[in-house]
Amino acid sequence: MKLSNGLRLGALLSTAALVLTGCLSGNSGQGGGEGGEDPIRIGISLPLTGDFSEPGKGVRRGYEAWAGYVNANGGLLGRQVELTILDDQSNADRVAADYEKLINQDGVDLVFGPFSTRLVVPAAQVAEDYGFLFVEPAGAAEEVFTQGFDNLFYAAPAVANDHYNHLAEEILAMPAGERPETAAYAVMDDPFAQGTAYGLKEKLEAGGVRTVADEVYPPNTTDFGSIAAKIADSNADIMVGGTQYQDAVNLIVSLRQLGYQPDMAAFSTAPTNPEFPKAIGQQTEGIISPTGYTPEADYPSNKEFVDYYTEQNGAPPNEDEANAWTTGQVVAAAVEAAGCADPAPECQGKLIDWLHNNEVDTVVGPLSWDEAGRPQGAHLIQQYVDGEIKIVLPEDTKEADLIHPKPKW
Repeated sequence: MKLSNGLRLGALLSTAALVLTGCLSGNSGQGGGEGGEDPIRIGISLPLTGDFSEPGKGVRRGYEAWAGYVNANGGLLGRQVELTILDDQSNADRVAADYEKLINQDGVDLVFGPFSTRLVVPAAQVAEDYGFLFVEPAGAAEEVFTQGFDNLFYAAPAVANDHYNHLAEEILAMPAGERPETAAYAVMDDPFAQGTAYGLKEKLEAGGVRTVADEVYPPNTTDFGSIAAKIADSNADIMVGGTQYQDAVNLIVSLRQLGYQPDMAAFSTAPTNPEFPKAIGQQTEGIISPTGYTPEADYPSNKEFVDYYTEQNGAPPNEDEANAWTTGQVVAAAVEAAGCADPAPECQGKLIDWLHNNEVDTVVGPLSWDEAGRPQGAHLIQQYVDGEIKIVLPEDTKEADLIHPKPKW
């Protein structure tokens, strides 16, 4: 796991068992790390039930794999790491209470962020109130970075509004006879989902692609019949879904039932989930999604991550697991550089200051941040090609050529 200050956590994989503590209860771990030292206790709240439970469980797998790998390779500062993971039930009030408990009652040394912009903002506020470093894997919407937090860092290549930058450039560079002329949008009322879809919408409209449908729906929507009908009636050339997981599945099934066949279809988050093909009936060919991660990336620490994660879980990691692992890498880099991992304001301040002034090599590439915690990069564009999801943009990292127009689903 390569760190930008030249420190390493250890390059050899181990088959040692994971050393983790109760994931749905309070901090139950007792005893010390190697050499009798107490473990470094890390507090986390995740949506393991509720609207965001599917990606939340992926983030949990990534955090647990990172902790297992670190412990198998000597720990941080020679100490084992111990995770306490609570279930916030996808509830913003509960996630704030969880971080209050983790810091005040459980006495954790460090915290990692939850999944979803809706949960990241209240959680980050609690962390800032206590002066804690707050690195998070899934709060990409612009509102995360306009709250005035100076302790927050997003552990991914790009913010939500920039996820589709490479796709927008590709579309607008197409010859006039091939370029989509109209676009339809179906977007969850969620800051991240709206950020991804409307970031693309803004760029396409500026390039002359007309919006002919724009539907916003609540996070708990399950019946997409009327929304799908409006999109189908628009006969838009490109369909863009600002989605999480189950909503994208239900929307695609509804669109298929109506016979709507766009030339291009893009959905945020859902296509990266390993259950996605089965959930929509395997008719995935040509579906597009932005991603901050691919298991095939040749970043220095990625092969170690993929090998270790696959050995532990029986399948390669996806983006949620990778962003969680990246969160661990970022915090580990700061801890090793600062030489401390405790709740004292002096230590937490050192961790925060170090990340504001340094770059960290991670499984999603080298990361650095602006003063608000925005990463300074761009997402890859992936597409289902011959039944497998592959990187198609940008040109210099592609694994396959972009399919356009999309085959029928």
